[in-house]
Amino acid sequence: MVYCLLLGAIWTQRGPANKVFVGSVAACIIAFLWKDVASIRELGFRLPSTSDILKILGTGLLLSVLLYVLSVLTGQIHQPSYDIRWHDAWQYTIWAVVQQFILQTFFYVRLETLLGSRRALWAAAALFSAAHIPSPLLTVATFAGGLIFCELYRRYRSIVPLGLIHAALGLTIAASFSDAWLHHMRVGIGYLTFHG
Repeated sequence: MVYCLLLGAIWTQRGPANKVFVGSVAACIIAFLWKDVASIRELGFRLPSTSDILKILGTGLLLSVLLYVLSVLTGQIHQPSYDIRWHDAWQYTIWAVVQQFILQTFFYVRLETLLGSRRALWAAAALFSAAHIPSPLLTVATFAGGLIFCELYRRYRSIVPLGLIHAALGLTIAASFSDAWLHHMRVGIGYLTFHG
């Protein structure tokens, strides 16, 4: 139900209907988590050990470098088609943490209960990727990223470092690949109606 509402939000134009979908997604997630989750720790808001934080952030840095190298090797590296201002970067960082919260604490944990941790990893990554259709680059990148994010969550159960990795990777993609492919990092109806 929550995933269908999420897709409704992704596939409706901004306006009253979109606000209803977004509000419904937020209300359902809060209601389900309020009912099911007993502690802040279970929500993923715990700080891992210093060595674990370094492993998580090191993974993110390595992936960002690999994305940049891929953009160079494929001839995609360019000056960004639009300015990425600090204000936009911070907003995106907050949105990345929220996405990881929804992906991990809401979807992955439930799928883990139903399918076991390994199958849940694949299922959650597939849901994450499908939410980025029809952007070909983001759909592929989020499937690979979803697998990595879910595996890191499975090991460390911490949302904030994953959100920071997500933000770093997203900003690397935005700065490294042509906006003709990215459409300002939009997905769903926003990707299809984008006019650069």
